[in-house]
Amino acid sequence: MRHLLADDAPLYTDLYQLTMGQGYYLEGKADQIACFDYFFRKNPFGGGYVVFAGIAELVELLRDFSFDQGSLDYLDEQGFQTDFLNHLSALEFNAEVMAPPEGEIVFPYAPTIRVRGTILEAQLVETLLLNLINFSSLVATKASRMRRVVGDGKLVDFGLRRAQGMGGLQASRAAIIGGFDATSHVLAGRRDGIPIAGTQAHSWVQSFPDELSAFRAYARHYPDRCILLVDTYDTLKSGVPNAIKVAEELRDDGHELVGIRLDSGDLAYLAKNARQMLDEAGFPDVKIAASNQLDEHLIKSLLREQDAPIDLFGVGTQLVTAYDDPALDGVYKLSEVDGEPRLKVSENFEKVNFPAAKQVLRLIDDDGNFYGDAVALEHESAVEHIFHPYDPYKDVAVARFDQQPLLQTIMKDGDVVADLHGIDEASEYARARLTQLPREHQRFENPHIYKVGLSRELHELRRQTLSSYRRQ
Repeated sequence: MRHLLADDAPLYTDLYQLTMGQGYYLEGKADQIACFDYFFRKNPFGGGYVVFAGIAELVELLRDFSFDQGSLDYLDEQGFQTDFLNHLSALEFNAEVMAPPEGEIVFPYAPTIRVRGTILEAQLVETLLLNLINFSSLVATKASRMRRVVGDGKLVDFGLRRAQGMGGLQASRAAIIGGFDATSHVLAGRRDGIPIAGTQAHSWVQSFPDELSAFRAYARHYPDRCILLVDTYDTLKSGVPNAIKVAEELRDDGHELVGIRLDSGDLAYLAKNARQMLDEAGFPDVKIAASNQLDEHLIKSLLREQDAPIDLFGVGTQLVTAYDDPALDGVYKLSEVDGEPRLKVSENFEKVNFPAAKQVLRLIDDDGNFYGDAVALEHESAVEHIFHPYDPYKDVAVARFDQQPLLQTIMKDGDVVADLHGIDEASEYARARLTQLPREHQRFENPHIYKVGLSRELHELRRQTLSSYRRQ
């Protein structure tokens, strides 16, 4: 299915990207070869990791990245020069893009995407890249935290109505990568092959003379996928008893009630009582679904502290808006021009980025678990020590670990040259990789900080580059 931004991707940007692009062209710099890094500095939600998502969607747009006549006419109206617009008319995205597989577990300061090409093309895609990767990775990470507490239970994305506009499409896809099972979002289901799921709203029940009539009508039309919303009036006095009556009628007709849904009230109390009523009526296999402002903390409390017998959780606002930490602070920084290292100097040393083209080596211990990441220069295939990015007195020997390169070439010369994970494959990959991340990095409260360090060569190059800037 064609991406909604397919025709407009070059204009899905900030004005200053195009202003700088024209400046590069007028200065004769547009064809300089530049390297940019995407990375983030802080894990969201007070957590210990990020699930990398959005790269497949980004590549889909970069593969066909070009300025059509309508875009050029608009830029002409905004005062851009004719020679520059003529240059843009022939522009295609041919830069090299390196990244981990979608679903990889990534950490602060380690470059997650590397873009190397002409400075014009690499600059023009910055905003698009940041928008897609930051949001998708944020939602995928939120989803993975819910998957962690649910275990083998079911999770359904109910968030479209609360999403930030068309970002609901990205959110539904990212939720699956992070571990959700299905979405209520029909277009996302069609576009990305996601299973779709849903029941009915309170308005359905209210539109009938009484609750039982509403349940019977729904069961009549959907006898093999009937889940009844039982809290419109009184959950335990009418909702569940009426659902049991309908379950009996369905069984008499050769069908089974799939489940009931709770959408308000004390979910643990209601679920326990509903479970008892269903079991005593002979329906132990009827599932209990719950929704209503759920997040990983409330789900954890329901399941692990209150022993609520809930089988499926429908999560909306907290998921698709990443409610408690609604932005991943991913940045895109220039690190090299024509083979010469570049970095941004800042009074805040933690905002001084790492120069030159780099690779990230994932350090794996003898048990197959992640120990840390080494940020190295691109020619380094192994390192003996890593140095703390911002504390010169901290370093650790890592030669004993297996060292696996994390960044692989995804695009080159306009072609996709890697097998990109499909959405199910990305979800399975994320789950598998999380089993390699020690549990102390996954806890919700005060997670252990994952080691990310610089190779000796990169550590020294940054020191030299920073010194040369300060002498200017």
